[in-house]
Amino acid sequence: MRPSLRCLQAASAAVTSRSKSTSFIGLGQMGYQMAYNLFSKQYLQTNDAYFVVCDALPGSAVAFRENFSKQYPGAQINIANTPEEAARASSRIVTMLPSSPQVKTVYTGSIIPTLHKVHGVNANEETLCIDSTTLDVEVARQVASGVAETGGKMIDAPVSGGVTGAKAGTLSFLVGGTENAFEMAHPVLSLMGQRIIHCGPSGAGLAAKICNNLVLGVQQIVVAEAMLLGQSLGLDPAILASVINSSTGGCWASSVNNPAPSALPEKSPPCEREYEGGFATALMLKDMGLASDVASQTKSLLPLGEAAKQIYSTVIEKQPELARKDFSSVYCFLKDQGSLRTQ
Repeated sequence: MRPSLRCLQAASAAVTSRSKSTSFIGLGQMGYQMAYNLFSKQYLQTNDAYFVVCDALPGSAVAFRENFSKQYPGAQINIANTPEEAARASSRIVTMLPSSPQVKTVYTGSIIPTLHKVHGVNANEETLCIDSTTLDVEVARQVASGVAETGGKMIDAPVSGGVTGAKAGTLSFLVGGTENAFEMAHPVLSLMGQRIIHCGPSGAGLAAKICNNLVLGVQQIVVAEAMLLGQSLGLDPAILASVINSSTGGCWASSVNNPAPSALPEKSPPCEREYEGGFATALMLKDMGLASDVASQTKSLLPLGEAAKQIYSTVIEKQPELARKDFSSVYCFLKDQGSLRTQ
């Protein structure tokens, strides 16, 4: 039976609507801020854009829509109950998920099968999936291959800059994927970040991110050690931080995320909010584990990385309340351990 004109028009309208829509899946602390920047800037650029949000916790999606609609009452923003719904609704799909298992579930179990069912001439040629999760490199490559089999394009685009950078729209994106996919994704990423670096083929962005977070995880511990040592020697935290930040010890873990209260009087690091609103210690432990795993696979030595991983693991084991706190709360753990030694 030949399709009727009405059916063809309906299919064409659905494809057209999908091409104007962007879905964001994963509204955690990072994802929420990234989605807000992306949608608000897209909305200001064009009024005929459609937005879809999806989260494992339905309340998070509802809260996002309510907050966004208050500031942009004319925006068309819908809630997808499942990743399948998000993939059917949008040709641009951004995901920010906890780790490898969630990425595999969302993509191989939901998005990729849905893309195989998308109707319309060349409908998936404009489909772009952007995953900003920090996960296992091989899992990312497998998922990207699955998306490519549907005719769509995918990049791994983990971020650097933390929640502060996500909120300010100043993130750095470390991108892995084909040159074509990178060029297609660049306008989207530029609405959420300032530095967008093409690191190489699929998985390269994650490789770069894992190496970066290996450095960060080690640095945050030694900054905490230095701040505690300095205070034990009578140094004012703000003065010590000023010295470190203007000297050879300067780094993001000290100049932006300094773990000592009152060390950065002109800024507001997580330590000034009881270590809330940052990058969770549990997530840093996950990233240190990713570095450890790929180091084993490539026979690379990580003496400091392994020591740091053990410290974060011990933090969570002995003070589980710090698991959800910003990873700079390792300062609290070290301080408490020092207090125990003096008793």
